[in-house]
Amino acid sequence: MSGKRTRLTPDQRRAQLVDIGLEMLADRSLDELSTDEVARRAGISRGLLFHYFDSKRDFYRAVVEAECRRFVAAAEPDPSLPPVEWLRSFIAGFVTYVLEHRQVYLALVRGAAGSHPAVADIVGETRERVAQRVADGQRRLGMPDSPRLGLAARAWMAFVEEAVTGWPVDEPGAREELAAFLESSFVSLLGMLDRPSALRSG
Repeated sequence: MSGKRTRLTPDQRRAQLVDIGLEMLADRSLDELSTDEVARRAGISRGLLFHYFDSKRDFYRAVVEAECRRFVAAAEPDPSLPPVEWLRSFIAGFVTYVLEHRQVYLALVRGAAGSHPAVADIVGETRERVAQRVADGQRRLGMPDSPRLGLAARAWMAFVEEAVTGWPVDEPGAREELAAFLESSFVSLLGMLDRPSALRSG
């Protein structure tokens, strides 16, 4: 005797379809994300998928928004932590998220803005939110503020993205080594903002 299929609410169905899209991005790019296959995996018709999303673009945006929210949440430390512990929690969250979702991160956070202009605003807003967190960390550590802080924060993020996605994490202690490296780079790069004379020496 077959079980009775549970009818999903519209919000549950949307969430299911987005989750399927995210699962599929583990081994393909956003360009290769087929709404036909998403619908098939959900056990619905492609036409019904577009009952929940206005267009393929709308579906892509929902997928990107969901993953960016997860990324931002993963790198959000407890605000009550002391400055050094706050910074280490932020870096650990960033590292853990990327290492556990590397392919999805590459497909969305690094790749989506270039291949899909329709989601560039979502990716840009995500980068800004994380950059603001980097700037917050700089202030928490007592480093002097600077009109170039926003630019330096984004530069550090680009550095971190490259390091995290390329680091050989299969070696013993590699994750801890990576976190320590990123912490050192944070202090070194953002610390240069209060030493402008160093840029003019020589």
